[in-house]
Amino acid sequence: MAGVSLKQINDYLWEIPKRGKMRVPGRIYADGQLIRKIQADNAADQVANVACLPGIVGYSLAMPDAHWGYGFPIGGVAATDPDNDGVISPGGVGYDINCGVRLMATGLAYRDVRDRMRDLVDGLYRDVPCGVGSSGAIPKLSPKDMRRVLADGAAWAVEQGYGTPEDLAHTEEHGRLNGADPDVVSDRAKSRGEDQLGTLGSGNHFLEIGVVDRIVDADAAAVYGLREGQVTLMIHSGSRGLGYQVCDDFLQVMMRAAARYGLDLPDRQLCCAPVKSHPGREYLAAMAAAANYAWANRQIMMHLARKSLEQTLGTPAAPLDVRLVYDVCHNIAKFEMHEINGERRRLCVHRKGATRAFPGDREEVPDAYRHVGQPVLVPGDMGTGSWVCAGTGKAMRETFGSACHGAGRVMSRTSARKGENAAALLRELEEQGVIVMARSKKTVTEESPSAYKDIDAVTAVLDTAGIARRVARIRPTGVVKG
Repeated sequence: MAGVSLKQINDYLWEIPKRGKMRVPGRIYADGQLIRKIQADNAADQVANVACLPGIVGYSLAMPDAHWGYGFPIGGVAATDPDNDGVISPGGVGYDINCGVRLMATGLAYRDVRDRMRDLVDGLYRDVPCGVGSSGAIPKLSPKDMRRVLADGAAWAVEQGYGTPEDLAHTEEHGRLNGADPDVVSDRAKSRGEDQLGTLGSGNHFLEIGVVDRIVDADAAAVYGLREGQVTLMIHSGSRGLGYQVCDDFLQVMMRAAARYGLDLPDRQLCCAPVKSHPGREYLAAMAAAANYAWANRQIMMHLARKSLEQTLGTPAAPLDVRLVYDVCHNIAKFEMHEINGERRRLCVHRKGATRAFPGDREEVPDAYRHVGQPVLVPGDMGTGSWVCAGTGKAMRETFGSACHGAGRVMSRTSARKGENAAALLRELEEQGVIVMARSKKTVTEESPSAYKDIDAVTAVLDTAGIARRVARIRPTGVVKG
């Protein structure tokens, strides 16, 4: 559906009117500059394609970080109604199932550790395995333990001593998605994941030491336990090779299912099946298992990072006070209750490169955050910064309680590699006060700040549109990448 026309609703919202096989309109949250970038890589066309999915309700949505992806745009959101022929599409979840972000606050002030930053980064690089195929953070999982991880997620990690029960209370879905079935996860997927728990991976995944450099919502920041000058840790990673394999396995299944059910789709990458069909149920069960693996992965990395800081600083756990603010996931499909035309309905919400942004009156939000809303974590590039935002009631009304998951790429990895020299980029970042350790020069250039949109502009759209309000900005000071 190339060359879609856009109707500007206001300064931050654009609509793609229904045409052709579109079942609902499309909507894109962006300012004037961001919308041009979204159109330039055909992400707007993908928004229109997603609007053709059987059973879709409301709008096909794209967040301000949107860019081209497999089937769905990255930054895409779509909800389907299982009771009205709604489908589940792996393209609406992505390859890295439950890639997500975990933010930890510490009791450290940046002024007290500034001179130890290189030691801290070196320690994290040593203690948290990263890079393509990284492994060995914990003993290789037995078949029995693999089943437990896939079924129980972060709770399994806590039971093994990697963290505390309090961590689960501040993890989306308490770190466990219901409906997981380890038996529908292929042996190949399990074998890829048996030695990768507690590892960062590569690409845009990172482990970052930051400092809170701006508070814009003092009340919410206080509730989240954030203050200016405070040291934070942020982890961005997912389900590693296991999740990738689950997606790859089920794309083949869904290609056949789309043909079997006679689904008329504008793009074969949107291959899907009815939620209530056998292939639909099996994909959801395997996806949930991969999501649980990802939560266990981030839980273990948090534990390893905490221990690394203790070892480097020679400080026991209590004075460090490393505690989980929140863990949000993106690249996931979940069943949630939403209001459509005045009626509450159970929908299957796809968030591909988008994150949940619920207000405080939703039961899914931790009790501690009920009067300010769920933390929404929006990481930027490794040279700029990240934002902590808060979910809102307007998001529930307009975006199925969703916001963006990051800055969003504006340049392909290939283009980024051609335009940057790794050594020069590392020197430039260090001059800006950011120490980077990475397994690969290729990763450094691919993840150059120039490859990403402006995180401040992206989150300004969220804030102005009212779908997530800005709370605090975090500046990177030390980054570990694969």
